[in-house]
Amino acid sequence: MTETNLLQGPIHDVHVELGAKFAPFGGWQMPVSYAGTVGEHQAVRTTVGLFDVSHLGKATVRGAGAAAFVNSALTNDLGRIRPGKAQYTLCCAPDGGVIDDLIAYYVSDDEIFLVPNAANTAAVVAELQKVAPEGITVTDEHRDYGVFAVQGPRSTQVLTALGLPTDMAYMAYADADWGGRRVRVCRTGYTGEHGYELLPRWADAEPLFRALVEQVRAQDGQPAGLGARDTLRTEMGYPLHGHELSPEISPVQARCGWAVGWNKPEFWGKDALEQEKSAGPRRILLGLRALDRGVLRQGQSVLRDGVPVGETTSGTFSPTLQIGIALALLDTEAGIEPGAQVEVDVRGRRLRCQVIRPPFVQVRTS
Repeated sequence: MTETNLLQGPIHDVHVELGAKFAPFGGWQMPVSYAGTVGEHQAVRTTVGLFDVSHLGKATVRGAGAAAFVNSALTNDLGRIRPGKAQYTLCCAPDGGVIDDLIAYYVSDDEIFLVPNAANTAAVVAELQKVAPEGITVTDEHRDYGVFAVQGPRSTQVLTALGLPTDMAYMAYADADWGGRRVRVCRTGYTGEHGYELLPRWADAEPLFRALVEQVRAQDGQPAGLGARDTLRTEMGYPLHGHELSPEISPVQARCGWAVGWNKPEFWGKDALEQEKSAGPRRILLGLRALDRGVLRQGQSVLRDGVPVGETTSGTFSPTLQIGIALALLDTEAGIEPGAQVEVDVRGRRLRCQVIRPPFVQVRTS
């Protein structure tokens, strides 16, 4: 999409009112920051931050045996969870490449609610619709719901002040009533901190967001944009589709094998992924911690003894560590292990880095 026809979320005018700076992301005009990315990042790590991520997709699979159908398509094993729980999973192509990574909400055996990435929603829905058996419908509900993320050590206080449920295990969810409005609350997030994701109806998004802003500020927190969301997830080593996962980057390479139900009889890409797992991937995702001053970015060459051995997939300045950090796909035949030292070509300058296994920071999620 061009700059002139980007989609806008349900509370775009509120972001303008809050002084947000915007940028295109996944076909949507999204708030990148309000008061500044570093301050917003630190608020999430120390108090609480509020994100509008309503650009994320939403889709519902309904009909007799909907859960079994989704389980036959997506990688993770829905048999491991039950109604009231959510699960991180992947939608893979036959060759093992990742069409998208998403969250599946187990509503019942006959209803699964999916939250894909914004740019990939149509593709995920189309793939499921192509093979859905008679009696099962797959409905794109991208603009039926908003999505807000309340993240940080004081996130529980924010929801409690609004009378929303908080006493739930990680990846569990509850459907709640807020002033006569239905809100789905899930104990999850993308920052590593204790947090929740809230899904109101699209038309109910603005009053809920305004109420959340008020309570977040009462806890010395602040609204946060996609800039802080990216620095926070990179510190945790969480993958972003198009960076650490893609049609060319498999779950095995991205160290997301834990989200694959290897013992399931079927899922899309099963044969290819089993072969790759057995043979060993040609490259593997690891973290890079800068030893010299400099900021790492995506697409930079990683070298050992002057020989290219990989490429960065994401890179940023870590507000928590005050150093440059990156995620990188490294050639397995190079035999590079955590603790090794490599160099990254930063616009012609060699930046020394230590190889680590993410996360870069340790946080408390309980």
